[in-house]
Amino acid sequence: MKLIEYISHLTSIDEIYCILTIKTLSFFLILTIIKKVGVKILKKIKDSKKEYLYIQKYKLLINITKLIVFLLLWGKYLESFITLISLISAGFTIALRDLIFNFFSGIYIKIKKPFEIEDRIEINNYKGDVININTLSFEVLEVNNQNFIGQSTGVITHLPNSLIFNHPLRNYNKAFKYIWNEMTFRVPLKCNLSKTKGVIYKIVNSNEVIKNIPPKMKNQINNSTSDYRIYYNQYEPIIYTQIVENHIELTVRYLIHPKKARYINSVISNKVLEAYQNEEIELYED
Repeated sequence: MKLIEYISHLTSIDEIYCILTIKTLSFFLILTIIKKVGVKILKKIKDSKKEYLYIQKYKLLINITKLIVFLLLWGKYLESFITLISLISAGFTIALRDLIFNFFSGIYIKIKKPFEIEDRIEINNYKGDVININTLSFEVLEVNNQNFIGQSTGVITHLPNSLIFNHPLRNYNKAFKYIWNEMTFRVPLKCNLSKTKGVIYKIVNSNEVIKNIPPKMKNQINNSTSDYRIYYNQYEPIIYTQIVENHIELTVRYLIHPKKARYINSVISNKVLEAYQNEEIELYED
């Protein structure tokens, strides 16, 4: 008790707050040690994805436990403590408010799962692939902001969890992993349209990545019908025809994973160009 009295006298802080602070730090130290031991055990899991997910859930459990301990210890003193802080520094009070808001936003993200690890999202003009979700923030690996098929720039952006309540969220992988991509090819009005469409269909449908997606997409939509009112009548690639001034536009629409879209675009473009050079199809030239 003499140590408590000494600390209280030295800091001009009431003895009860000194005792609570020491108890809080002691519990937090114990929980930190438990967290480190648990993480070390979980790191022995061979599946890297499962290892990451289990570690994140374990860390969340420890952080929630810390919050519960803090509230149990400080509950009846918290109001006067915050009042004291507000008298000392209004800025600190705002920072504390944001800290708490981000913490509970993190719990919401973990439970409700508006996005998960590896999802491609766009929020508050930031777009990228989610690579980490922490207690107070999440991190995305930025992609160039052309469209959903943008590729990684290598830049990691740290964003506060509270953004989920302040800005609209676009998730390119929610409910199912695949999205519709479209490519447009211009052909002359006098071309053999049925032959041209047949060649393009063959190129698209022979692509192994595209060919395997429709059954997967159908299963994912069937599994998500209890949560979302989503349905499609068409899963296979389709070509739409439109006459534009002095040429025809053929728009091929197919399902693809956002992260593979640019690569598949390139593969299809090369195949179409090869068919044009081999005089299998005609392309419109200005």
